[in-house]
Formats: sequence, C-alpha cells, structure tokens
Amino acid sequence: MPDELEQDAMIDGCTRGQAFRKIIVPLAAPGIFTTAIITFIAAWNEFIIALSMTNRPSIQTAPVAISKFSGASQFDVPFGSQMAAGVLVTIPLVIMVLLFQRRIVAGLTAGAAK
Repeated sequence: MPDELEQDAMIDGCTRGQAFRKIIVPLAAPGIFTTAIITFIAAWNEFIIALSMTNRPSIQTAPVAISKFSGASQFDVPFGSQMAAGVLVTIPLVIMVLLFQRRIVAGLTAGAAK
C-alpha cells in the first residue's frame, strides 16, 4: 500500500488508526483473504510434514490417513479406495473455492494495473 493513501486520509482529518481502519484494511482485504484461502488449501494438502510430525492416528491429516490404507494382502494396493477417499476429501475444498470464487479473483487482481 502506498504511504500516500494514509497521509491523504490524515490530511482529511483521520487519525492514524482511522486511516488504517477505513482506508488500508478495505483495500488490503481481498489480497489478505485470497492469501488465507490459498494457504489453507496448501496446508490441507500437506503430506510430508504431516507424515513426519504426527505420531498418533487421531491427529493425522486426511492425506496421511489415506496413504495408510492397506489392501487384503501385503502386496495389494487399494487404488479404488484411495481414489474414492481422495475425492471425498477434495469435496470441501471445491465447495469452499466455489463459494469464495469472487473474492479469490478480486484478491488476485487487486494489485494489477487498471
């Protein structure tokens, strides 16, 4: 954010806090919201850190739990069950992106030249 925005608001009679609350926060909100959504999706899909740092099955993330599905024998990999579980885990993310699609696009284009 340019410093001039805050200075202009202070010239118009705002205090530093009012300038931040009324000028800076509304302009920065789309970018902050988009960053939060993208960070949430990245954390949701994290595998290596969750695999190495969780030692109890009750606190494992969904990708780690899905990777530990086992088949009928030692050499059988249940690809069908893993894919079905992957689709079920992805559904909340798809719904979230569909609900917040406008905010995501607004945040990605907020810094673009107009």
